[in-house]
Amino acid sequence: MEPNGAPGGRFNGRLAFLLAMAMFVLVVDTSLMNVSISAVVHDLDTTVSGVQGAIALEALVSAAFILIGGKTGDLIGRKLAYILGLLGYAIGAIAMVFAQDLPAIIIFWAFIGGIGASLLLPAMQSLIHGNFEGAHQKRVYALVGASAAIAAAVGPLIGGFITTFLSWRVGFALEAVIIAVVLAGIGLVKDVPYHGERSIDLVGALLSIVGMGGVVTGILVWQEGGGYVGLIIGIGVLGLGLLVFWLRSRKRRGKPTLLDPTLFESKMFRSGASGQLLQQIALGGTMIVLPIYLQMVFEYNALQAGLSIAPLSLSMFVVAVLAGRGLKRRPASIILWGFALVVIGITILVPIVPIADSGWYLTIPLIIAGCGLGLLVSQLNNYTLSPISDERVSEAAGVNSAAGSFGLSFGLAFAGAIMLATLAFTFTASAEASSVLSADEQQQVSTVLEEDAEIMTNTGLEALLVDQTPEVQEEILRINTDSRFIALQIALLVPILAGLLGIANAFRMRRLPDPKPSESAEGTMLG
Repeated sequence: MEPNGAPGGRFNGRLAFLLAMAMFVLVVDTSLMNVSISAVVHDLDTTVSGVQGAIALEALVSAAFILIGGKTGDLIGRKLAYILGLLGYAIGAIAMVFAQDLPAIIIFWAFIGGIGASLLLPAMQSLIHGNFEGAHQKRVYALVGASAAIAAAVGPLIGGFITTFLSWRVGFALEAVIIAVVLAGIGLVKDVPYHGERSIDLVGALLSIVGMGGVVTGILVWQEGGGYVGLIIGIGVLGLGLLVFWLRSRKRRGKPTLLDPTLFESKMFRSGASGQLLQQIALGGTMIVLPIYLQMVFEYNALQAGLSIAPLSLSMFVVAVLAGRGLKRRPASIILWGFALVVIGITILVPIVPIADSGWYLTIPLIIAGCGLGLLVSQLNNYTLSPISDERVSEAAGVNSAAGSFGLSFGLAFAGAIMLATLAFTFTASAEASSVLSADEQQQVSTVLEEDAEIMTNTGLEALLVDQTPEVQEEILRINTDSRFIALQIALLVPILAGLLGIANAFRMRRLPDPKPSESAEGTMLG
């Protein structure tokens, strides 16, 4: 049997299409959850922060396990890892169809689904390398990459439409159906043997999980009002520090490592991975704040929220495609302009938040920010991986992906936590300064917010205040409206700060030589 792409080999279009379908589900999954936040909160009688935490946790699990997932595929076989990854995603999707509470979402969708993603992405890349060659391989990478880009662009619209006119459960059921179709064609996949080192760096794997998990989990615990936040984050930071020390020490002794620390000797790789991290922090912060703003302030349904967010995702897709075809500028300069446009677009949103009365007010700023993200998407992957040799590019892509997934989870968690902390502070301060609320009512507001601060719609809050006097109802609704605006504005500072750090990092990139185009870098999806 001749490999696909070998001289005289026949292109297996069905397999290529199934791989593209798998990538589409992988990308569209989070978009569906983002635009369905209010519907999930209502149907499961849970909280916005709880659902937001689950979204952040899914990205965190993917980041923490993706390096281990790649090694697992090496040991058990890439085809089996691919199957297990798909099954993990299917379990998460099916659980969402039948979920009756938040713990089910956290266990099955966030944790098991996140592990599924960490197995699926590295295995998919290895299988494309092993099942296609030459021009056919490039063609499949282009098809799978286009599938991911289209899913990112239309995901909010598809998710919004399905959630509004059917149910968010139907959306996840369709994901499970697509995965079943992909698994039905698994016989088309030829396994790819691994001939490298088969030892496992268990200590490095544990430290990477503790490090990334500790930082983001600490933020989520803070968001939920839990204790020992500083200790949990401190353990995470210590874990990351020990990971660096462990990898260097183990490398000096000539023993296998979770990842090769010498990758970071390349200034271009370090700055590129840092840019990937900061881009995803900005994206994560924006994509959690905007759906909450649209669904909790304007009380939009999922379709209206998806339509309002669409200018960001569609402009990102269009600009990424156009810029990827070749801008006649230095990659570092394009990256600099990308971060600058992200900062400009999101900064324009800050004063708009309290005066907008519909999602249309967000259109121009979101297009500006989307153009910036599109420029970043078109350049960062190749910039980061171009100095890496062909035999190490897969490992480097895994590190780059882990940095991006960690950045996404951090942005989601930190922006959400800052939003709720600001809400609690401003609501309490406004209540204490109120001449309408009595001292007992002020104390009650303070006590409730200390235990459970939540972004709420005015309609939902009115239902809780039905036994209060009209004056008290009006005053608390006013405070809620004002406090939400301030909380959302402060939360937008997270992606703005990430963008500013990205600009500083891009200036460092400009002092480095331009990367050479890399066919191996272009043939990766993990960045």
